[in-house]
Amino acid sequence: MHYTGMAAFEIAGRVVWDVPLVAASIILGGLFGAAALPVALHANTVKWKALGALVLTVAICSHHFTAMGAAAIMPDPRIVISARALPADWMAAGVALVSIVIILLAIIGLALDVRDLRRAGEAARMQELADAAVEGLIVCNETEIVAANRSFAALACVNGSQPAGRPLASFFPTVFQGELSGTTQTPLEVGLCATDGSTVPVELIRHSILYAGKQHQVLAVRDIRGRKRAEEEIHFLAHHDPLTKLPNRTSFNEKLEAEFTTHRGAERCLAVLFLDLDLDRFKEVNDLFGHLVGDAVLQCVAEKIRGVLKPGQMVARLGGDEFAVIVPGLPSAGYATRTAEAILDAFNDTGANLPAGVTIGTTIGIAVFPNDAPDRETLLSHADAALYEAKMQGRGLYCVFEPSMGEHLRDRRQFEHDIGHAISRKELRLVYQPQAELLSNKVFGFEALLRWDHPERGAVPPAVFIPVAEECGAILKIGEWVLRTACAEAASWQQPLAISVNVSAMQLHGGNLPELVGAVLKETGLDPFRLELEITETCLIKDIGRALAALRQLKSLGVQIAMDDFGTGYSSLSNLRAFPFDKIKVDQSLVRAVDTSDEAAAVMRAVFGLARGLKLPVLAEGVETDAELTFLRQEACDAIQGYLLGRPCPISDFAQHTSGKGRTPASRRLSNHELGVVKNSAA
Repeated sequence: MHYTGMAAFEIAGRVVWDVPLVAASIILGGLFGAAALPVALHANTVKWKALGALVLTVAICSHHFTAMGAAAIMPDPRIVISARALPADWMAAGVALVSIVIILLAIIGLALDVRDLRRAGEAARMQELADAAVEGLIVCNETEIVAANRSFAALACVNGSQPAGRPLASFFPTVFQGELSGTTQTPLEVGLCATDGSTVPVELIRHSILYAGKQHQVLAVRDIRGRKRAEEEIHFLAHHDPLTKLPNRTSFNEKLEAEFTTHRGAERCLAVLFLDLDLDRFKEVNDLFGHLVGDAVLQCVAEKIRGVLKPGQMVARLGGDEFAVIVPGLPSAGYATRTAEAILDAFNDTGANLPAGVTIGTTIGIAVFPNDAPDRETLLSHADAALYEAKMQGRGLYCVFEPSMGEHLRDRRQFEHDIGHAISRKELRLVYQPQAELLSNKVFGFEALLRWDHPERGAVPPAVFIPVAEECGAILKIGEWVLRTACAEAASWQQPLAISVNVSAMQLHGGNLPELVGAVLKETGLDPFRLELEITETCLIKDIGRALAALRQLKSLGVQIAMDDFGTGYSSLSNLRAFPFDKIKVDQSLVRAVDTSDEAAAVMRAVFGLARGLKLPVLAEGVETDAELTFLRQEACDAIQGYLLGRPCPISDFAQHTSGKGRTPASRRLSNHELGVVKNSAA
């Protein structure tokens, strides 16, 4: 550029060049100019850019001034300046104008550079913010992705490629532009096609932004796989039993309703099987091995039933140890028994999944549509009736519904209903049987005995209604009523006689018996030492730890504890030593045989010897004859209770004892009239 300009220079003279200096100027300009570029680009910092500019300045100056030093102007008047040469004024104006244009272009270039730098900084900050977001973010025009954050790249580009520059439809092939326009407020659930071919459920939310000076769309892409899994789990738990993974009652009803719709008018039958585990054994498993083993047993039961069912058949856990099976598409009603037999055979095979020593059985009731019932509710009721009948006949059986079974079940349900309302209807009453010391013949207390006067059934024996009350759960409410009524009655006596009340296993293991007894004693004002709770040993073995804790709490209240019905069931020396008993009550079955059976007499002598060794008083129940009384006197029995002393009667019949105005000697024989009454009375 320099020597071209010099060649255009016209003067009245000649320019003489110094060739070495010309060569030197070219070399200096080339070397420093070449060095300026790598210096300036060494690093993107002000320092290196300034060094590059300095080297470039050295290149220009060294070249220019050396080149000017190489030129010598020799004046020559003979040389005439060409008429085409520009005047000096014009040259000055032109140079000035071009310089101004260059400066303006430089300013414009600087402004554009500053704008681009600002935009680049904003884009970098936006990218940093976008990369910090957990959700995927993409910037796109109508058809193409312009930018995307790391979250979207990790979600969509499994192979490590970049989504920018790819068509939007390659990731969302099922989404149309019209659908995106409606996602400003409402998320749109779609499938994201990842680069590995998998489909990821996502939510899209769209917003419009100004990006790089143009209108673009921002799509927030939210991965909803976790939410979908949670929804599926919630749906599963809503329709399945969490322990056995079997369908629950809701799924069972839905399936049964669908099968009813299918089988109406069809020639095939639909059977429903109700299964009930051997309840007593199942409770023993929980009590002896713990609830974890009980859960394992239920899981094993579910596997056994599920293993014998065919496709289309369904087993559901309705609750507790109750299971139900739906068997559709049967050619006739008789085919339902095949499934029942297969289930019973599966239960007969103990298998390796149950703990050692644990066996479990089941009872099955069967009802068939349309033979046994026209609708779903009736079919279920009849299956329940068949199950009840099977349980009455024995365990490990199945029964097919018959019309007579429904009447039995309704009678049972009515009986349960009546006993549940016996207290509110004032149908229950207490009778009292005296207890006396054998040596002094003095009545020291009474046992409260429960009676139920049903308005239609008459006097219902305790041996009949007590087991039903325990099965249906009414025994807790009845037991509380008995305890409260007996304590209130005893608190009203002028004489501080003892009152004995029987306690059931459900009351003992219910968890609140000590609290209930404490509240009743406080409410009635009865001296705790006067209250004696009679507990059978069968109640204790269900949960020895809980029973022992309850008895110790009762003892801390000052209440007396007696072991009832000793000599039957699970009577053992270890239990007498472990539990805080104050008295042993020998069962009447042993007492009544002492005068006729040497074995019974030997057992009674052993009981008295055991009691003396443990320093526990003995009360003999059911004493009715002089021979029994004589034997008990010989063996130094402490107290007696039975018809020989007095039959169970209202407490008003024993006013002479409760008021302290008289007493009945235990050795007195009953009159013939009284003896006849006794023999014809219920125990």
